[in-house]
Amino acid sequence: MNNSKSLMSFLGWVERTGNRIPHPFTLFLYLIGFVFVVSWVGSLLGLAVVHPGTEKEIAIKSLISSDGLHYILESMVTNFTEFKPLGLVLVMMLGIGLANKVGLLEAAIKRTLTHTPKSVITYAVLFIGILGNLASDAAYIVIPPLAAMIFRSFGRHPIAGLAAGIAGVGCGFTANIFIGGTDAILSGITTEVAKVMDPDKIVTITDNWYFMSLSVIVLTFVGGFITERVVEPRLGTYKEEEDFEEKLVDLNPSVKRALRNTAMVALLYIGMIALVLFLPHSPLRGEDGGILVDSPFRDGIIPFLLGFFVLTGVTYGVTLKKISGVSDVVQYMTESIKDMAGFIVLVFVIAQFIAYINWSNLTVWIAVGGADLLKSIQMDGFPSVILFTLITLILSLLITSGSALWSVLAPIFIPMFMLLGYHPAFIQVAYRIADSATNMITPLNPFVAVMLGFLAKYDKKAGLGTHVSLLLPYTVAFIVVWCLMLGIFALFEIPVGPGVQMYL
Repeated sequence: MNNSKSLMSFLGWVERTGNRIPHPFTLFLYLIGFVFVVSWVGSLLGLAVVHPGTEKEIAIKSLISSDGLHYILESMVTNFTEFKPLGLVLVMMLGIGLANKVGLLEAAIKRTLTHTPKSVITYAVLFIGILGNLASDAAYIVIPPLAAMIFRSFGRHPIAGLAAGIAGVGCGFTANIFIGGTDAILSGITTEVAKVMDPDKIVTITDNWYFMSLSVIVLTFVGGFITERVVEPRLGTYKEEEDFEEKLVDLNPSVKRALRNTAMVALLYIGMIALVLFLPHSPLRGEDGGILVDSPFRDGIIPFLLGFFVLTGVTYGVTLKKISGVSDVVQYMTESIKDMAGFIVLVFVIAQFIAYINWSNLTVWIAVGGADLLKSIQMDGFPSVILFTLITLILSLLITSGSALWSVLAPIFIPMFMLLGYHPAFIQVAYRIADSATNMITPLNPFVAVMLGFLAKYDKKAGLGTHVSLLLPYTVAFIVVWCLMLGIFALFEIPVGPGVQMYL
């Protein structure tokens, strides 16, 4: 009872505190103002530091100065247009958004879950849920309620299915076998910041691929265990109300035919790329014959991904007569970009913040000071990475936008850890696991309210406490297992992505 009260009290504090945090756009305006003031004070005090790469003394430059004013006026447009995540995400969304708008992703999810054997349905829900982030917000609306209906049809507790679906989609959203929008956003921000310490350093969208692909398999089994051994036994036997009516989605023959045609086209596309890749002296291979490390294929993987989603989306749309010409394709792509309007507006102010803190040299000054502090207290080893993950864990309860939180943390921690010898892509993984695991236990996530609506369908007395009690075991298990995975990758020097290990 006391534990329950403590949990509700903590969640109440999270909600009250989080509600005081302004909209991310406003938050970054405040942060820009803070950078202005700190750079001015630092300049007045003559603060400087020796850049560890060039061995040159770097002084803090004031944005409240003639030079600062000139920089602001001359760079505002290019700060935005040349911000790496912007182009990456918009290009990715042209393809993924098209596939989503014609209904391909939703139909594929439903087809998979409704044709899964009873013995593996729990793990199928987790697996599809984790992969579901490709469908963006649609995954939250499709997978959890569908999982609940399937559990009920098998005579199991529907809330257990709902919890498994929410955990997969929400707590495991950063993991995926496929390269998605999250990879594009975060790697772009990381690259922008890492260049402060090393102008040649680039973090690509595949640099976390190995770790995140393995995470899908690991979290599927962990989430399945939590569902069947912790969540479902605690729920007991489901007592269905007499007037309750619910039907599983009906996939008509035309949808099945469209999915079959799409699968054949997808396999043909992948086969053609594989054929070219494995040809002798393939132009897609690197100079040493590599495919995933330092190769034109890896560097140009976005066009290949765009082609995959456009081709499959068009095939599905044409089969169902949702696409009858190029104008329909353009319309669906336009709608996808419209959905990104909020992101584009936020990117404008994020790009200015990162550019200003880098120009003022505050990033280097904080990084050197922070690295020296960690060394002085002998916290420059792997425990410092776990400490950073815990910091992210706490802040992610208050700032639910993953890109916004990373835009705040990256300029501080990426240069700092690079000075300690860590690869920025490895630190990016440490951030991603914490931000993802807490995704569905904070009341500030707007989709928590949506999930409460789904939950009330099966338990009219359920509230926020019920929701959190269902998801907290997944959050704890996911973050513990992810930290262990990160430790194993570090200990055995396993790359988290092609050619990317813990240290530079």
